[in-house]
Amino acid sequence: MTQNVPGSRLKSWRSLSSALALVAGALFVAGVAVGFFYALPPLAWGLRCAAIGLLIPFALRRRSLLVLTFVAMLAGAELGVDAPAFASQTHFLGEIFLRLIRMIVAPLIFGGIVTGIAGHNELRGVGRVAIKSLIFFEVVTTFGLILGACAIDLTQAGAGVTLPAVVQAVAPTAHPQGWQQILLNIFPENIAQAVAENQILQVAIFALLFGTALATLPEKKRAPLVTVLQSLTETMFRLTRIIMVVAPIAAGAALAYTVGSMGLATLLPLAKLLATCYAALAIFLVVLAFILFLARIPIGRFAAAVAEPAALGFATTSSEAALPLAMERMEEFGVPRWIVSFVIPTGYSFNMTGSSIYLSMAALFAAQAGGLHLNIGRQIILLATLMLTSKGIAGVPRATLVILMAVASSFHIPVAAVLMLLGIDTLMDMGRTAMNVIGNCLAAAVVARWEGALKTTGS
Repeated sequence: MTQNVPGSRLKSWRSLSSALALVAGALFVAGVAVGFFYALPPLAWGLRCAAIGLLIPFALRRRSLLVLTFVAMLAGAELGVDAPAFASQTHFLGEIFLRLIRMIVAPLIFGGIVTGIAGHNELRGVGRVAIKSLIFFEVVTTFGLILGACAIDLTQAGAGVTLPAVVQAVAPTAHPQGWQQILLNIFPENIAQAVAENQILQVAIFALLFGTALATLPEKKRAPLVTVLQSLTETMFRLTRIIMVVAPIAAGAALAYTVGSMGLATLLPLAKLLATCYAALAIFLVVLAFILFLARIPIGRFAAAVAEPAALGFATTSSEAALPLAMERMEEFGVPRWIVSFVIPTGYSFNMTGSSIYLSMAALFAAQAGGLHLNIGRQIILLATLMLTSKGIAGVPRATLVILMAVASSFHIPVAAVLMLLGIDTLMDMGRTAMNVIGNCLAAAVVARWEGALKTTGS
């Protein structure tokens, strides 16, 4: 009987911590409601701070990156509301985290792909995986574009919006690219330059070619370099775990900066568009769950695997910030390392699932706000144009706005209507970035299932 005491205490503590978490959630919701509906700032502030205070010991006890990130996001949002001047100065913390991530991405991808091909004799599977990945990417992103167009056509969020006479924003430079240039940009001319410019896809292509060449060497000449690269890859994954210790701080600082610099009041005119975007993303999550069901991939285990990288992408609005963690979680899920190292980075250019929903939605919103009526035929042409121009733009700052500006000029959509989106672009970017991360992880799992290489329990 005495042997059950520790177990009973553990269950009691878990029950107590869960109860505290529920109470904290209720307090935070009450604080938001009191501040919004009853305009009682001191009471609202007290309720929200009490909620965060209750969540901190719960998060520290759980030691879960997801829980810690969630609590840090709440604290960051609170800081942005109560101390916007200070919160707007916290952006450097997120930038430091992103620099650390960029530092490890290239060697992580390079080592994972090369050791998978040359170290595990996967040379024959490279072509199959590449073709299957591209087919999956194209089908899913096309559906995302159609879903976004249907959602905005249904809600008509842009209809009746008054365009400002002067928009205080700098328009991103629009440079439409032909298919030849898009194809050309996939291949690196200088691997050092590709790493320096954060061209993830170019690094992956170089790793594929390098791994293929290495695999054709005799075992005696191949083995020493493969051993070194395997050690490099393991070291990079260990370094990822070290860097992720500061991820909650970066997430909280990023959200604090967003709320503090923008202010929530500026979002009200575009609230309908914001609601439409997140409703479409929620529907797309159901579609992705259906794909998991068809592929016979455990939905619960997959959700648990992608929760942390998706939360990190949501808070930082950077898919790149979540890339190393997503690769690690998918490998733990049962996807072979070489498939993870190829499919997820490639998806950053070809599988922007969340961005595809946003692009069609934002383009049609701008057209509605500009008083333009696009019939079905014109909308199909618009979606096809977005599908082409959205390829190969990973790593470009404000990539979606660059695409929108390029397409707007072709369809006579007012620039002012596109620039209106800057007001809520960051909040919409949170949702679409999280969806991009989930979509890339899903692609890795599905391709591994097609290859018969998924080793998850219950598969």
